Amino acid sequence: MLIAHPAGTGNVVTAADTKAPAPAAASPTPAKPKPRKRDQPPAAPGTNPNCTLTVPANPLSAAGLAAPYVLSGTEPGGACHETNAAQSAFVEATIIDPATGKLSVYRPLVIDRGTQPAVAPVAPTLPAGAVVGVWFGFNGDVLTLRGEGNALRDGACVNGAPGSPFGQFGYCGATAFFKAANAAIGTGMLTIPPLATGADGQPCPTVRDFGVVDQDQSDNVTTTYVATADGRTAQAGTGAGTTLVNGSDNRLLNAFIDPALGCTSFTAPDLTVGGAPGTALALDELQAAAHQGAPVALVPPNDPMTLIDGQPSVTKTNLYRAGVDQPALATASQTAQAYCTNLRTVGTARLATDNALFAQAKSPDAGVPLSTFLTQRLQAALQLLNCQG
Repeated sequence: MLIAHPAGTGNVVTAADTKAPAPAAASPTPAKPKPRKRDQPPAAPGTNPNCTLTVPANPLSAAGLAAPYVLSGTEPGGACHETNAAQSAFVEATIIDPATGKLSVYRPLVIDRGTQPAVAPVAPTLPAGAVVGVWFGFNGDVLTLRGEGNALRDGACVNGAPGSPFGQFGYCGATAFFKAANAAIGTGMLTIPPLATGADGQPCPTVRDFGVVDQDQSDNVTTTYVATADGRTAQAGTGAGTTLVNGSDNRLLNAFIDPALGCTSFTAPDLTVGGAPGTALALDELQAAAHQGAPVALVPPNDPMTLIDGQPSVTKTNLYRAGVDQPALATASQTAQAYCTNLRTVGTARLATDNALFAQAKSPDAGVPLSTFLTQRLQAALQLLNCQG
């Protein structure tokens, strides 16, 4: 796996990249399994919940974006297959042209080891000097990044703290992307759309709203893929088949909560589908950073993805925050207790306010109203964060 930590102005990789999976003895101890998010598929008995994703060479270049990422099983534990919804991994890139401030989105493809794409990936055209960030989502427990050649170093990829992966999250080039985006905002080249007023009379929510977050906020992506009948995959919009989705807070907001409230998500041209508007984790974080009102939900020290051996870690929390454009942890005020209090009070109040609207809306769980889904999700988050204790 990639190990990285902040040093100077960037991330310093402290483990070598590899072209093939390392022997079992060289693998880090997997993070303790945690209950899946309410919108992620259950795993069949015997399914390996821990998978490895091989990052192609030069992942922040146009050629690297168009090259398929390769999924395999993390040993010991058996194989992983992208078309198994409980093992699916997802990749999402957001690009900024620093000369103009224009944003775009691209969705690199994930395939199984030893297979070929069902449809050749769309080759994106990037502006000169483009700054690219790549984010990962996963429907299992622990996704480990490996690299072709020097891919992880070249991509400034972060998978967690030394010996302790985040779990379902990771990123490459994120800090440079957000630095360029915030610079463009500062000069007026990039304008982040304001939050409209929802049907409930309140500002439309963001991914940093305590009415949206759960036990592990700001994780996973909005990318989808297509699974074909022969067990291969293709980018969405490039072929027919079964849709694979990532159970993410971002997708929950963009595809379910926003429509129920009459809100519109922040989008940018998606180069994967000819420039049609597309959502993305990075876009959601930029809008939340610009417009979310107090209290603002930031990754807390009791987030399961930022713990090390079950204990809070400032270092790991800050590594995670750096990948989603959040400031370093203010240990005196941004405590687990403060997060729990806001989640219990603000989250519950917003859910009560919007209950009638959500009761008529669809949710990621087919046949379950969005109001029921969000109520159960909030209850589970309070338990998983030990907010009662």
